[in-house]
Amino acid sequence: MKQRIVTGIVAGLGFFIMLYLGGYWYAGLIAALALVGYAEFLRMNGLNSNKVIEIIGYAGVLALLYDWQGDVMTSGYLIWVLMFLFLAGTVLSKNKTTIDHVATAFLGMVYVGVGFHYMIETRAIADNGLFWTLLIFLCIWTTDSGAYFTGSKFGKTPLWPTISPKKSVEGALGGTVLSVIVALGFAWLRPELLGYGQAVIVGIVIAIVGQMGDLIQSAYKRVKGIKDSGAILPGHGGVLDRTDSWLIVFPFLHMLSLLPQA
Repeated sequence: MKQRIVTGIVAGLGFFIMLYLGGYWYAGLIAALALVGYAEFLRMNGLNSNKVIEIIGYAGVLALLYDWQGDVMTSGYLIWVLMFLFLAGTVLSKNKTTIDHVATAFLGMVYVGVGFHYMIETRAIADNGLFWTLLIFLCIWTTDSGAYFTGSKFGKTPLWPTISPKKSVEGALGGTVLSVIVALGFAWLRPELLGYGQAVIVGIVIAIVGQMGDLIQSAYKRVKGIKDSGAILPGHGGVLDRTDSWLIVFPFLHMLSLLPQA
């Protein structure tokens, strides 16, 4: 427990400093997290020694992080080219790298690359990127904490027992309520940026989608028979364990046009 607390404080402090600084500091941190997260994904699937997949996958994650420039067509072309390179790898390796290998690696690349891309995109929102990024992170973390404590106190109805036996419907609802309260607090602080009605919608979306992101990672680890995606954060597991909600929430909010454009 002591190790978990110390790691949480140190990692949290470093993260908030980089988030506050923004620019290349924050983007560099997110890029590092994305590369470590993709390494965890490859290792979970036994693909971490496949050089064809590693070269294309890591390059693809970095390309997805930075090369979109807000152009949907360009991003579509980029994803297609990366898919082609993965498929070409099956031919060039004479099927030592199989279609199953590249399909899994491609899925992980998009999951990690696009998810972390939108974290950078959110921080880059003109003038108010820090406001929106903090709003999202605090709502995610409040949802997690609210669901845990509400579920511990009042939880009776299993939410999804085959995936995560300890989660309850009552906990999920408690986390959602607290997420909305946090979003309303941000609306109160900066009403010119966030209306109360929009705050309620944002808080609900973050809570629901964030908890789904957590369940997705839980389901995946259960299939693989592992507890944590990695061990880079003592007492907290790996990068994917800590960012499972982030990777789903940030893209979702942008795709629903609930955030301003960068």
